Amino acid sequence: MSLVAFQQLILDDHNVHGENKHSLHKKFHPMVASNPLSSPNGHCLGGSYSALWTPIDMYLEDCLDGSIAATNSIEILSGLVKALQAVNRSSWHDAFMALWIASVRLVQREREPIEGPVPHLETRLCMLLSIATLAVADIIEEADSRCGETDLSSHWKQKTATDDLRKELMLSLQALGDYESLLVPPPCIISAANQAASKAAMLVSGINSSSGYMESINETGNMRHLIVESCISRNLLDTSAYYWPGYINGHVNSMSHAIPSQLAGWAAFMKGTPLTQSLVSVLVSSPASSLAELEKLFEVAVNGSDDDKVSAATVLCGATLLRGWNFQEHTVRLVVKLLSHSDPADYSGRESQLIKHGPMLNVILTGISPVDYAPIFSFHGLVPELATVLMAICEVFGCLSPSVSWTLGAGEEISAHTVFSNAFILLLRLWKFNHPPLEYCIMGDGAPVGSQLTPEYLLLLRNSQVLSASSSSKSRSSQKQLPVTSSRSSQNPIFMDSFPKLKLWYRQHQACLASPLSGLAHGTPVHNIVDSLLNLMFRKANKGSTSIGSVSGSSSISNSSGPGDDGSHLWPQLPAWEILEAVPFVVDAALTACSHGRLFPRELATGLKDLADFLPASTATIVSYFSAEVTRGVWKPAFMNGTDWPSPAANLSMVEEHIKKIVAATGVDVPRLATGGTTLGRLPLPLAAFVSLTITYKLDKASERFLNLAGPALENLAASCPWPSMAIVAALWTQKVKRWSDFLVFSASRTVFHHNNDAVVQLLRSCFTSILGMSSTSLCCCGGVASLLGHGFGSHCSGGLSPVAPGILYLRIFRCIKDCSILAEDILSLLMLSVKDIAETTVSRHGSDKLKRTKYAMGHGKISLATAMTQVKVAASLGATLVWLSGGTTLVQSLFQEMLPSWFLSAQDLDRGGASGGTVYKLGGHALAYFAVYSGMFAWGIDPTPVSRRRERVMRSHLEFLASALDGKISLGCNMSLWRAYVSGFLGLVVDRAPCLLHEVDLKVLKKLSIGLRQWKEKELAVAILCRGGPEAMGVAAELILDSEW
Repeated sequence: MSLVAFQQLILDDHNVHGENKHSLHKKFHPMVASNPLSSPNGHCLGGSYSALWTPIDMYLEDCLDGSIAATNSIEILSGLVKALQAVNRSSWHDAFMALWIASVRLVQREREPIEGPVPHLETRLCMLLSIATLAVADIIEEADSRCGETDLSSHWKQKTATDDLRKELMLSLQALGDYESLLVPPPCIISAANQAASKAAMLVSGINSSSGYMESINETGNMRHLIVESCISRNLLDTSAYYWPGYINGHVNSMSHAIPSQLAGWAAFMKGTPLTQSLVSVLVSSPASSLAELEKLFEVAVNGSDDDKVSAATVLCGATLLRGWNFQEHTVRLVVKLLSHSDPADYSGRESQLIKHGPMLNVILTGISPVDYAPIFSFHGLVPELATVLMAICEVFGCLSPSVSWTLGAGEEISAHTVFSNAFILLLRLWKFNHPPLEYCIMGDGAPVGSQLTPEYLLLLRNSQVLSASSSSKSRSSQKQLPVTSSRSSQNPIFMDSFPKLKLWYRQHQACLASPLSGLAHGTPVHNIVDSLLNLMFRKANKGSTSIGSVSGSSSISNSSGPGDDGSHLWPQLPAWEILEAVPFVVDAALTACSHGRLFPRELATGLKDLADFLPASTATIVSYFSAEVTRGVWKPAFMNGTDWPSPAANLSMVEEHIKKIVAATGVDVPRLATGGTTLGRLPLPLAAFVSLTITYKLDKASERFLNLAGPALENLAASCPWPSMAIVAALWTQKVKRWSDFLVFSASRTVFHHNNDAVVQLLRSCFTSILGMSSTSLCCCGGVASLLGHGFGSHCSGGLSPVAPGILYLRIFRCIKDCSILAEDILSLLMLSVKDIAETTVSRHGSDKLKRTKYAMGHGKISLATAMTQVKVAASLGATLVWLSGGTTLVQSLFQEMLPSWFLSAQDLDRGGASGGTVYKLGGHALAYFAVYSGMFAWGIDPTPVSRRRERVMRSHLEFLASALDGKISLGCNMSLWRAYVSGFLGLVVDRAPCLLHEVDLKVLKKLSIGLRQWKEKELAVAILCRGGPEAMGVAAELILDSEW
């Protein structure tokens, strides 16, 4: 290596923004660096450049599956974009463009969403107009902060790079305007888009809009106008964007003036107009348009009269929270701040200051209960903090009797039970409460990502966030910080011991999952409550001669209600925690009586509904009891024959046909449902009781909180039962709510994969073939995202329900797969199988015999190999995304430390018969290299300071394995061409795109790697590894340069 080349390596090592990284990477390995495409606007090919950004689409779609994550989507998304920009060696223009297109596609996939208890379009709009914009802000602000931390000699380079980022953002948004069909707004936001376009037109025309009056403007907006407004509000752009060519295309007619009611309402509020019922109705349906309006709303909620507090909280949780995209990150924090209105460190029963705020707390809890709200808090990373304040509310109001009540302005009366139940049900939805006990008991590290969420874990996350916020120097310099959101409600760590009543209930909940109920003694307060509740639930059944025994079997329920007495006034006026302690024994006694014929199924369902109506929070314990008992398998089955239990026969065949149509694109066979005989509709007794309870509810706002908790629990419970339990449940619910038919059938179709590992592998295979354009059953023959994710699901397509793309199906089923570690091995095998297909189909275009001739290979083979390499990268990125989303960092760690080493140690025959001329091994090695690098970057990022110590341990371990193999201490079983391609490809990518990873590796390991590469004649890469290893490694690099062998 020449001295000039060595000096260039040193210069490149200090080039933070990597202007010369592409050329450097070409030096390390020309085959890996080949990239014939340079724009996401290219042809729709499975191996095209645009398909390399598919991980963004996959992550965004995964966020919308309905489960609540305790992570921060802004940080994850910004890290994902940075990783892809690095590995793909793209410009920031392309990276931002890919993010916008993926986010818009996310919205367009559900333009006409199906009905059901799942997040809808509002959540997707939040991802596009708030989270994606904040992710871009995070990237730019990181560059700004890095610019401020550098010394003066390099400050100008950093400042130029920061300015370039903003310019690239502007250019990407200008280019986004070319995708007119993709930017057509859904009907629900057409007005908002037109208003954003009109605002720009007024400014360009020189018309003052500060008065709130909107001129009559013929301006049609699209989603780009909303994206630009979101960027302007966060200081990523300025109003010069309004002057972009083609940004506005209408004309202003200032002859007539009109003031929209929503603008008039907010203007009146800012002028001090009292919050009357009519004004509240206007404000709750239209979002605030400025931070000043938001701040005043919060001020009223804190310092106003009791009625004004309730009104302000109502407005805050309306359209302002749901559609106030331009400052949603502030709104969600204000809501959490209001829920932690008092100092939680000083509360004690009735003395708690939370009690006097009961009406306002109830309004907020009710307002954020719909299914579209919880994901918004999750996206912004507030689930741990929200869960903590909900725990405090539950602890306080659960200790109050229902006689503690408040009368609202409209005359409605709410009790402590109401506030407690709303907080308790929302709290349970924030952790994996509705998942079968299997995940907590035996799955361990093989459990799907996120399934380990528990109250203790949420508190640990919250404490970690508090510690991180107090010690971190990072701040969002470009965003205006509201003073009230700059600090958390408490800076002290909080543990489960702070909530003794909640901790006691949670222990009982865990005990209920682990073993059958026991320990109820006669004469205890709990036993008396059990008898009282059973009497009231089944007072009509008790009027006969049959008695319903308690769980101990030694007591019976007497008829405590006289003739004609409905018993409504006899419900125990006890604190909620005391009632919840008795509920498992109540449900057990009722189910036992039903199984022995002492209670009719209809009476069981009615009695349980009465209990849930009395204390809605008891729904949680009912759900947990039924879930636990189903997994125990000790109950006799219930025959859904239409006499004792409801029958699914009317809709079961329809459900079967629709399931077949949904999974048609995967090639998976659907087991028969309509088999005839008594097995047609048979469910485990606890599941039959649970589904019977759920269908007793009407689909109205009052029942929404119950169904939001019970619905997902019922789906997960039925999915864990033998086939066709979920299909039967779907058929029963379809009879009750026909408009939920599509949602229910889709839910049933997912269970086809829950009980059949071969079907899961076939689904994964369909994901690979669809994105590569090699599938005969794909929805789109051109491959890429269009084939992988399609257009969502629903019956809005012609011909009713359409086949669902394999990517969508997988993202909706992987959380119920019993062991994700086995899944990762399948993904690795399918990746290599895809590489084999790529090698054979690509090489055959020119003939493998011709490729053996050097001149022809140089003239023609390079194009073929470049195309093949692009497809290999697409397949590798998909495989890494599937592993990362399915098992998180734990599964990625297993990939590096177990699966990849095992692959190299074993013999693999990828080129049986020599069909590819050995090319498959080279492509396979590079596929594994990209697969590993993508997986590591997705899991731990590429920032110099790792978010987890695990990255350092894993990378050190993996590089030690590579060094030992190069040193001859480990005997490999794989093909040596594959091994060499992997080592040079992996190390080349790390050196070029994530050199910070090498700083975490011992110098001895780096030296071994460098010596091994030198023996392969990879001299430049060998020196580059040492140059990227930090100052300590420079001396060793210099020694190698001076060595005569170089």
